[in-house]
Amino acid sequence: MTFSYNSEKQNKERLDSYLAERLTDMSRSRIQSLIKSGDVTVNGAKTKAGYILASGDTIDVNIPEPEVIDICAEDIPLDVVYEDDDVIVINKPKDMVVHPANGHYSGTLVNALMHHCKDSLSGINGEMRPGIVHRIDKDTTGLIIACKNDKAHNCIAAQLAEHSITRRYIALVYNNFNVDEGTVDANIDRSKADRKMMAVCPPYEGRTAVTHYKVLERFPAHAQYKIPMTLVECKLDTGRTHQIRVHMSHIGHPLAGDDTYGIKKDVFAGKGQYLHAAVLGFTHPSTGERMEFSAPLPDYFEETLKKLKS
Repeated sequence: MTFSYNSEKQNKERLDSYLAERLTDMSRSRIQSLIKSGDVTVNGAKTKAGYILASGDTIDVNIPEPEVIDICAEDIPLDVVYEDDDVIVINKPKDMVVHPANGHYSGTLVNALMHHCKDSLSGINGEMRPGIVHRIDKDTTGLIIACKNDKAHNCIAAQLAEHSITRRYIALVYNNFNVDEGTVDANIDRSKADRKMMAVCPPYEGRTAVTHYKVLERFPAHAQYKIPMTLVECKLDTGRTHQIRVHMSHIGHPLAGDDTYGIKKDVFAGKGQYLHAAVLGFTHPSTGERMEFSAPLPDYFEETLKKLKS
């Protein structure tokens, strides 16, 4: 794929940062690896990840064919919301990792998809993530789309890059809101204190991240939970790692059950954050039809809401 760089930005823009904004299905480290291997060129020449782009530069990206590795298909039940020859939409349960990685080479969504879809999965995102265009956290439930061929993968990835994918999440967070709705527009990058965590950073660092939130219901302090809580809907313009969790914590409303960005002495600790990908909408890669799907809250989420309402 080819990009033509024409920008009026005053800030200098690195090659890897520019591509990270557009190849949203790839991690920054994979993009840097492609640059280092020469699969990314600027004006036909190999360069470095830190190359500062100039107006008129032509960037070519070659994504190598995935290597064959020993990831086993596993007969794991899937809650299939929609499926055709191009895409499959899954309602992912809690505790399921999306793709294999260190410490998680089995029991993942990819293992299940390989059994369900056989050889019909896109290979663009590397040998460890066949079919995967975007991710949701292990402890986040709800809708995720996978692609069965490279054409569909490129189409969905382009929609993610241009923010035309609809993604609405339901979250249970701590503390009351003074407003009914708002927007968090704050860049996110790896935390300098802990590289396993993400953090809000200055505008000239990290990657753009925008979360729109709307209050759905307010709950006063409960006899068991002690602190006021709020049910919110979060709509994503971007899809950064841990985006909702980081943004909500940043504005003083950490997610219930979030062991990484949450509050101390959380009564939901160890149970996974209360975050559900409830709505997913996209334009179909072949038909051009606008499609939208929804998934109900999981039982444990509903049971907690009933307690809060009692």
